Amino acid sequence: MLGVTGSIAAYKSADITSRLTDLGISVFPVLTKSACQFIQPLTLQTLARNPAVYDLWQEAESWQPSHIELADQADLLLVAPATAHCLANFAQGFSPDLLSSIHLATQAPTMLAPAMNGKMLAHSATQGNISLLRKRGYFFIEPQRGQLACGYEGDGKLADVDTIIDAVIDFFSQVE
Repeated sequence: MLGVTGSIAAYKSADITSRLTDLGISVFPVLTKSACQFIQPLTLQTLARNPAVYDLWQEAESWQPSHIELADQADLLLVAPATAHCLANFAQGFSPDLLSSIHLATQAPTMLAPAMNGKMLAHSATQGNISLLRKRGYFFIEPQRGQLACGYEGDGKLADVDTIIDAVIDFFSQVE
């Protein structure tokens, strides 16, 4: 599962999807509604060659709730970009959307690539959520320092796509 949240860095999810698919990894994109403001589900669906979903309330034609079905299929839940809102939902067990509902229902490991304004990243609430998630065994792909979309220079930029791809490859090579 590739979770995509409402960050300007969501556009990089197209490259992540394409590169993972080219490696033979089945990618199932799950977007938050905020992510859909930055990238269209159709883009990720086309690159993944799998449905891109974003609406918790639009269930598949199956009898089984789609978030449970998707959660059961996951070998890894990669969220790139992961916003402060996403990290808070995951840390606190909130499930207001499809992505966070899949997160609660899956038994797959979770890998998070945060992306946000540096002040948001440095905030004690965000740092507390990150600390809690680390204690629970979540994998983190650290954000970079650089020019942020807000115009500031600092920490919070989504990790380079190559770094994200390498982390996924490393994860799967350790599982085998």
